[in-house]
Amino acid sequence: MARIVSSGRLVSTRPGRPADFYRQEFIRHRECLARQREYFSEGAITNADQALARVLNELEQLCKCDDADKVIGGLLKKFNAVTGLSALSDPRQLH
Repeated sequence: MARIVSSGRLVSTRPGRPADFYRQEFIRHRECLARQREYFSEGAITNADQALARVLNELEQLCKCDDADKVIGGLLKKFNAVTGLSALSDPRQLH
């Protein structure tokens, strides 16, 4: 585990669990979708929000799959196609 000494303190730079990282990404998509509500029909917003909620609820199980990175990466790409989040993000701030 890498550590950085800052102001006399050791700060861990070890990444968290994969599920935590993915959860943050899906939450970012959910927040982005909420900000874009006026551009989508109510049905589209409802369906997308339900899909995001389902992924978030099943994230721990998805992370246990052998091909978790591929499956979750595919889901993130699909949500990105709707939200356009990657185009709105500062590339220096991406995980």
